[in-house]
Amino acid sequence: MFLEFLSDYKIYLVWLGTLSFIIFIFSLLTIKWLVALIPSDYFIKKNNSEFRSNYPIFWLVSIIIKNLIGYILIFGGILMLVLPGQGLFTIFVGLMLSNYPGKFYIERKFIAIPSVLRAINWLRKKSNTPPIKI
Repeated sequence: MFLEFLSDYKIYLVWLGTLSFIIFIFSLLTIKWLVALIPSDYFIKKNNSEFRSNYPIFWLVSIIIKNLIGYILIFGGILMLVLPGQGLFTIFVGLMLSNYPGKFYIERKFIAIPSVLRAINWLRKKSNTPPIKI
């Protein structure tokens, strides 16, 4: 029964495996860059950006694109839970890119974990970026 299922859906499994591999490589290549983009005072003050007030249309388009990429990564991460790849890591990156209620609170709780803060600041040091302040 299982072998019959595999033979019937072989092309779909190959495509899912390929998509999983591409998202895995994308996440590995972009993690250092993404961590370096976080402002060092992000968790101290939550301010309204000048980009948002000066260019509201471009800000809206950028939010839509960022959320779309985030949701694609979440979907890919869910697939990677059963396919090859770093599923949980990819889901985490997708959640960080997406906007949803309570996100800032969750980010603050997560960054307060000493080992997470050490790892993020280590990546930022590799990018010649100042460490994140809490």
